[in-house]
Amino acid sequence: IEWQPSDIHPDALESIAAWRQDAALPNVRAPLILDAAAGDWPICSADAVLSINMVHISPWAAALGLLIGAARLLICGAPLIMYGPWLKDDIAAAPSNLAFDADLKRRDPEWGLRRVEDFAAAADQRGLNLEQTRAMPASNLALLFRRR
Repeated sequence: IEWQPSDIHPDALESIAAWRQDAALPNVRAPLILDAAAGDWPICSADAVLSINMVHISPWAAALGLLIGAARLLICGAPLIMYGPWLKDDIAAAPSNLAFDADLKRRDPEWGLRRVEDFAAAADQRGLNLEQTRAMPASNLALLFRRR
């Protein structure tokens, strides 16, 4: 597996570059600046897309851009893997997640925990099916989508 890290924020890119240099892993490329909401991503193909802790600290347009970009990059059957805090209709929200959601919205009204059902519906409209949802530590969820 070759990893292509990316972020929109220069400070995050510097941090990724420092970790990459320290780890000296041959399969981790230099980080790229990538605005998920933009249509012109700096890569043209991927075997998988992994997004960790992004959609709750981004405007909804960035979440939709992530889906559009993933659908464009991935071949049929390839995964989009999402990880982070989510709200899900059939799972009671942890009080810590509700407090986190309120704090995010205070910091930026376009931020906040997303409902899995809303994200999955948007993904479906873009050719990505929600295949699995897994509970993870600290009240986070991992979501596995596949390109159809």
